Amino acid sequence: MSRTVKAPGDGREWIRQVEAICGQRGLHLTPLRRQVLDMLARAKAPLGAYAVIDQLSQAQAKTVAPPTAYRALDFLVENGFVFKISSTNAYAPCGHLGHHHHGMLLICSRCGRADEIESPQVDALLAETAARVGFRPRRQVVEIEGLCGACGVAVDGAALPACPHN
Repeated sequence: MSRTVKAPGDGREWIRQVEAICGQRGLHLTPLRRQVLDMLARAKAPLGAYAVIDQLSQAQAKTVAPPTAYRALDFLVENGFVFKISSTNAYAPCGHLGHHHHGMLLICSRCGRADEIESPQVDALLAETAARVGFRPRRQVVEIEGLCGACGVAVDGAALPACPHN
């Protein structure tokens, strides 16, 4: 099953869902964390940590230190609201909130779109393969880089059309 890693619509409903989960779990959604949620919800593609820092600094009209932004991002990742793309150190909203991410990420190298695909069969195969060699994984990261359907090459490698995601 594929799920686009983009907050639905303008992101307001996604943010409301995050706020509701925080309330249910007794988590504190600080103003800074809320600002980061807003940024990620509005972004056309995953945002790097330094893009988040730059946008926070502009919004607050003062320099935001990297550890401050990373703490907010870590909170969002640890609670299953956002996932981190390890290969690019970028962050994107999760379309299915509140779980730990064990899926695979499909990352378009042209437009930056990221889709999270979940496959219990692949997860089980990875776990079984690791167990066979006595390996105990702590974290699973599977990232596949290529072209999304919209950016894919036309028949026989014709020129790429303009990307509809940008």
